[in-house]
Amino acid sequence: MSNRYETAGNLLGTWRDDLMTGERPPRWPVGPAVFDPIELGPGLVVLLGGAPGAGKTALAMQWTLDALRLSPDLRGLVVNVETTPAVLLDRQLARLSGIPLATVRDRGFDELHGERLAFGIDAVEAVADRLAFLTPPFDLPSIATAADDFGANLLVLDYAQRIDAGPHADKRNAVNLLMDYLRRFAGAGVGVLALAAVGRTKDAKGRSSYAAEGLGLASFRESSELEFGCDSAYMLSRGSGPHVADLRCLKNRHGELIDLRLQFDGSLQRFETQGDFAGGGAVESLGELWNATEGAA
Repeated sequence: MSNRYETAGNLLGTWRDDLMTGERPPRWPVGPAVFDPIELGPGLVVLLGGAPGAGKTALAMQWTLDALRLSPDLRGLVVNVETTPAVLLDRQLARLSGIPLATVRDRGFDELHGERLAFGIDAVEAVADRLAFLTPPFDLPSIATAADDFGANLLVLDYAQRIDAGPHADKRNAVNLLMDYLRRFAGAGVGVLALAAVGRTKDAKGRSSYAAEGLGLASFRESSELEFGCDSAYMLSRGSGPHVADLRCLKNRHGELIDLRLQFDGSLQRFETQGDFAGGGAVESLGELWNATEGAA
């Protein structure tokens, strides 16, 4: 029977050679410099939680589209159990074009939208061949098969507690099994962005709520395996002012905990830094919609 261990002495040469290359482990930038602390890359599992309506899907899809644009070798598979691909693309068109989502949904375009509409469609088309959406059933075997067939090296799950793990798995066991699968994917070099629901907590007056101050690692629903199995965990919540969104880093195995203060423009489904926030108005140029991420490339 073979030994199930490897000595540090056997590993030393390869480890030392890797150190001396001076090359940083590969990472996929997810947008402008404000998002540099988000370490999304091969072998990493990033967990994103938040209350219903906090903007988890909007932020995850913004990161995904911008990561595809900034990393030409990236191929992403999105597993969204609640929102159709067409709706997700509508939201990205609004973000990238600066045309309000209500107008996009109603197909209420006119001649004034022409340039922005063309720009947004072109931006989506530029990454379309490297972006795929899983179709039902949303279960673990289907995810694994689709990821292999598409050659996905980024897997986006929206959201963890809704993935079907089989008829004999209760909610807790299903999430445990999912995290086991995600760690195996990561071990094979795939990067994972997993969204997760959170449970209500008690606010300062003892009421059941999703108050931001009460949300932490223990808030992820169904299983502690979510918080233990991920490499980094973030909680997205509404901030103290209009349009303010707080992205708190609750766990980071590979560095410090860095929180981000963002602004969310719901009409465009767009997260921005406070200094860049347009408040729903038109941006000054089409280039800033997409090319603001040039510095992160």
